[in-house]
Parts: sequence; structure tokens; C-alpha cells
Amino acid sequence: MLTDHIEIVGARENNLKDVTVRIPKGRITVFTGVSGSGKSSLVFDTVAAEAQRQLNETFTAFARNFLPSYGHPDVDSIANLSAAIVVDQKRLGGSSRSTVGTITDINPLVRLLFSRVGAPHVGYSNAFSFNDPQGMCPECEGLGRVTTLDLDKLLDRSKSLNEGAILHSDFAVGGWYLSTYLMSGWFDGDKALSDYTDQEWEVFLHGTGKVPVEWQGGKINTTYEGLVDKFTRLYIKKDIGAMSDRNRESLLRFVTAGTCPLCKGGRLSPAALSVEVGGYHITDLLAMEATELLATLLELATTVEGAGRPIVESLTDRIRNLVTIGLGYIRLDRETTSLSGGESQRIKMVRHLSSSLTDMMYVFDEPSIGLHAHDVQRLNELLVKLRDKGNTVLVVEHDRDVIAVADHVIDMGPKAGAHGGEVVFAGSFDDLASAPTLTGRFIRHALPLKTQARTPTGALTIRGATLNNLRNVTVDIPTGVLTVVTGVAGSGKSTLVNEVFLGQFPDAINIDQSAVGASIRSNPATYTGLMDDIRRLFAKANGVNAGLFSFNSKGACANCQGLGVIYTDLGFMDGFKSPCEICRGRRFSEEVLEYHLRGKSIADVLELTAAEAAEFFTERKLRTILSAVNDVGLDYLRLGQPLSTLSGGECQRIKLATELHKTGTVYVMDEPTTGLHMSDIQHLLEIVDRLVNQGNSVVVIEHNLDVIKNADWIVDLGPEGGTKGGEVLFTGPPAELVKADTHTASAVRRDLEAFSRS
Repeated sequence: MLTDHIEIVGARENNLKDVTVRIPKGRITVFTGVSGSGKSSLVFDTVAAEAQRQLNETFTAFARNFLPSYGHPDVDSIANLSAAIVVDQKRLGGSSRSTVGTITDINPLVRLLFSRVGAPHVGYSNAFSFNDPQGMCPECEGLGRVTTLDLDKLLDRSKSLNEGAILHSDFAVGGWYLSTYLMSGWFDGDKALSDYTDQEWEVFLHGTGKVPVEWQGGKINTTYEGLVDKFTRLYIKKDIGAMSDRNRESLLRFVTAGTCPLCKGGRLSPAALSVEVGGYHITDLLAMEATELLATLLELATTVEGAGRPIVESLTDRIRNLVTIGLGYIRLDRETTSLSGGESQRIKMVRHLSSSLTDMMYVFDEPSIGLHAHDVQRLNELLVKLRDKGNTVLVVEHDRDVIAVADHVIDMGPKAGAHGGEVVFAGSFDDLASAPTLTGRFIRHALPLKTQARTPTGALTIRGATLNNLRNVTVDIPTGVLTVVTGVAGSGKSTLVNEVFLGQFPDAINIDQSAVGASIRSNPATYTGLMDDIRRLFAKANGVNAGLFSFNSKGACANCQGLGVIYTDLGFMDGFKSPCEICRGRRFSEEVLEYHLRGKSIADVLELTAAEAAEFFTERKLRTILSAVNDVGLDYLRLGQPLSTLSGGECQRIKLATELHKTGTVYVMDEPTTGLHMSDIQHLLEIVDRLVNQGNSVVVIEHNLDVIKNADWIVDLGPEGGTKGGEVLFTGPPAELVKADTHTASAVRRDLEAFSRS
């Protein structure tokens, strides 16, 4: 039947080249291909975007004003869509009031359990919510911690107000906040704070009243507020977790934070904290790791009766899903701001596994990211579970084991960027293994185990590390070699490397997974630092100001303000984007486009790919940066291509490229294979090998088995995650790892056996 497939005709979003393809419904379809081949453009920007847009169209125009806006993708037609649920890698974020329990909707069930069968009975379920006035601790307002102002840090008592006695930048001399104190008439602005009388101190710190302030040529009657009260209202009462990094760092210089003395960090009112179910308080359950909580719930299921039994059964099912998905080390009271991208995606999956909806379309973006090979099988079981409930599952993925579980595979390519955007294979996994595509070739082969490891030149030692779940870890990180730190999710890898190691050796070049700027105004040229030198070259060649060659400044097309496109607001309908008619998408004014460098305008240069630019520019600094961009496999990227159009893997690699041309002795990389196709792993290892051969030390946090097999030295953490992790189980070369009894060793042995048979 035609309705058994999603029919896509003429998809042209981003680099897609009139793609026409059929996706089977009620099946698991995995989309493969090199980074930038068009996978995300087809799955997320075309299929998922159209499904969400059409669902939103069923609401009234008024309701759509409150919903996300999805433009019509560039496609001729899409038929037989189901409602889409997109489970992406975006970090959950949130504030200090958002926890794993609240985001997964597990906390409401826990609260319901305690309100129905807990003793003593204290009220409805909201009496157990730290986000509800009836349930939150009155002292810390449900945050579990209190922050108090430290006047000794905020004030330099040897100075007067006019000399800058208040050290917070918002109270600087000449600013509005300080003016209310200086013009109140209650203090001598030139008097040192140490000379204030008791009365002056009281007014200065806690006074109130109306004061006239001269400001910008006029007089304003404003409310006077003592420094302590003002600072508390402006900063301390705000959610520290939701502040920008700059504001948070500024605040923490002047405050002392600690556990709330009333609730002892439990966030809840004394009444709620007094209630027990089966001998457990609510904070006991929320503080347990998922594996321990599951065992506790199974125990409670035998003792709780009446209304509590179905609640415990539902809780057990949801917590079991957390364990099954590889998050057995996660606690319900863990704040969502601390979750990684991979953890965030798996947390989102849990929310949908208990749903009884069918004929939905679930869309996943590399769900294996952050998962150890030991846990991938459990991920596959969840994908199968979603399919077997009658849903269509679409997965963008690079991991061999996840691709193997597919009912249908669509391989994009043949390469990336302008050289991709086509369906090069569609069929079963078995047929893919014999297909003449990059994925087909590399899925049949794996990199061999390194047998001749480099000899370390020395060691950087971590001693007695106890942060988070680390158990007094002392371990040597050898220098002059490639060290891979591995272990199951939650075993302590990131804590050991990103926090402890980098804390002890802050001069290391850290290439982490934090996002690159991805606005329409940022591009590879601006991000890598190429643009500054390019502008200077144009300015020198034409005898004009370098600012002319910026589409964010003087050189911008006046019609589109340097965007190259015009956005038209159509009210309650989706906005319309069209190329600027004046600059024809080139972003610059006609005057600027008249200036040339070696026969090319600034717009022509930004249209060059990184490979073409490496031939065009002769300048050493530019060629060094471009060489790094080409080395990480981004030779096809145009210099002026908006970063907002780059895939996750491309963003990760452009960040790597910006660091490669720097000089350093220690490089730290956090899962650099994220978003990389199998064919790119060898290329990444060549880059890393070159760094090591140049005398650098490279430390990599990684799950990828090909990278693990090609390390010089391995540090394997475990044995499990959370409180059952935090130990160093093995250190040594790959040839010795295969003899060890760890999850990583088992995974490497299975990999070697599988490919020796094939």
C-alpha cells in the first residue's frame, strides 16, 4: 500500500539535490553517511520539520502564535506523515529548579505516592513539591542551599564611596546604583567606610526612604535601598543556575553559599520531610541512583497496598527504563543543567517510553553519543520497543551496532557539502555491507589493534582525586603519547579529565563539546580568525578602511543589513525568506564589491571552499589556518557559509581546526568522534598521530572502539557508573587491554572477533 511509506519528492533543503525517497512506516530506518552528506537536512529539516509544521497548522491562528514556528521546507511534496516527536541532542538546560525527576515527570508520581500512602498525612501532592509554595522549604525557597552576602568581600573599608569602596562592578563610580548613595545626603562620599558611625552603617546597609538623584541633567526621586537589601534583591534572590557565566562568576566573588540549615539540602518543608513510606523519606528516594531506586521500589511493591500499589508499579516501569537506557547512575534530584548532550537525549527518550500513543514518528539524532559499546545494545532494545508499539522510528547514526538493528537503511552521499545531498543506497543492513558506498565499504572493515605502542616520555600524575564519584584515584597520564580515557557512561571519565586533570594542568589546550557560535552572521572565516586577515589584505590592496569588508559593519548591503536574505513577516503564517534583490545574496554593498584582491571581490573569496582558498592565498598565516580546516576533513566548506547550516559533526571539527594551528604541549579532547562517519575516524587518528609525532601529548575521552584500539595508553574507568564507578580498572597499551576483565575489554574482544570472521 502507498500509505505504508512516507513519500518524499524533490527535497532540496540545504545541500539536498532533488531527493526523492520512500521511508517505510512502522519500521526502524537508520540514515547514514559522512558528516555533512545531508542526513540531518533530510530527516530533521525536511521530514520532521514538515510533520511539526502540519501538526501546528491544525491549531487556530491565535494558538499558533504561542507555538514554535516551522517554515515550509524546500520540497515538492511529502505524503503519509505521522505526528513527529523529535528527540535531539540539545542539552536540557533549565534552572536550579529543574531536575531529572521533574523533566521526566517521575517526580509527580513520587509526590503522589507520598501524598496517598505516606505517614503522617500532610496534604495533596503539591505539599511535596519544592517548586510549590506549599511544599518548598521556607528558608531556601526550595533551592536546597542558601547564599549570603559576604561584606568583607564586597567592601574595601579603607576606601570611601567616591574611591570605589563597593567592589562589585555594577556599583562602580559614576554609575546609577552608587549615585543613590552619594546623593542621598546621608553620607560623606569622601569618608572612608571604616570611619562610619553605627548609625551610618545601619542606614548604608539596611536603610530605606525616598532620595532625589541628579541623573543625566535632571532630578529623579527614587527609592533608597540599603546595600545588603539591594544586593540580595538584585542578585542573591535570582536563580544562580540561570545566570550567564559572567554574572554568576561576578556574584560568587562576593557571597558565601552553603546547604540550607533548615531542610539540610532537601528543598522541602519540615512537614513534607517528616513523611515516610515503607521507612523511606521522599528525599531518600530522590537521592538514590536509578539502579538502587529500582531495587527499593521492587521492595516497596511487596509492602505498599491499596492506592499506592499502582503508583509504585508505574514508578518501577519508568525507573527501569532509566536503567535500561544506560542511566542507572543518574539520581532524580540531579539538576538538568549538569547533564551532557547524550544524557539529555536519553532522558528525553524515557519520557516517551511509557506513552501508549501509536503510529507516531520518533526522530533521533545520534542516540549512541556518550554511550559505551556495552550500553548500545540496551539502546537498540528501546528503539525496537518503540517500533513494536506501532511507531515509525527514524535514526541519524554513525555507530555500526545501531545501524545493524535497522529494518531499512538510507545512505546519503556520496561525500559531503556540495558533493553530497544524494541517496546513494536504500535497503537492508545486509545489502549495505556489499554496497559500493563509503558507509558500505567501512562497515565491512575496522581498524586493527595497535601492537606497537609509543614509549612515553614522562608522566603527568593525578593524585588522590575524590571529586564527584572518583574514589581516591591516583593515576599517571603519560606524556608524548596518545592516551585514551574510557569506561561506561557515568564511570568518572569526564570528572577525571575535564575537571581534575585540567584543573591541575590548566595550560593544556582543551577541545571540548561546548557549542560554537552558530548565528547566520558567523561563518568558518569569522570563527577561525581568517576574516580579520582577509579584510586587512583587501584594505591594503585597495587603500581603503578594513571595516568596509565586513558585512556586519560598514560594508553591509543597506537593503538586507548584510544578511544576504530578506525575512518577510506574514503575521500568523510562517515567515518568508528570499534572497536580497539588491546584493543578490552577496551581503555587501555594490561599492565594496568593486574592490578586488587578485581578481576576486570579497564576496567571491567568501564563496571559495577551504580547499580552493588554500590555493588562492599565499600568506603563511592564512595557509596555516586553512591547512588545519582541510586536515579535519572540512575542505568542502565555503568560507562564508553560515555556521547555522553546519551539522553537529562539522561544528565539532571546525572547533578542532581552530586549535590545531596553536602551539601547546598537551591537548585534551572530549569525544572527538562525535558526529564523525566511520570513514573519518582514520583521518582523525592521522591528525592526532601528527600532533603526537610533533612532541605533543594527547588525552582523549572516547568510547569509539577504533580509537581505543589505536591508543598508545588506555585508562579504563568503572566498573559501572555513578557510585559503582570511579575506579581505575586498567592502565596500559591496547594489546594488554584485551586480556583484562572490564566492559571495555569485552567490547574490544567482540569487535576483533566479529571482524576476524568477516
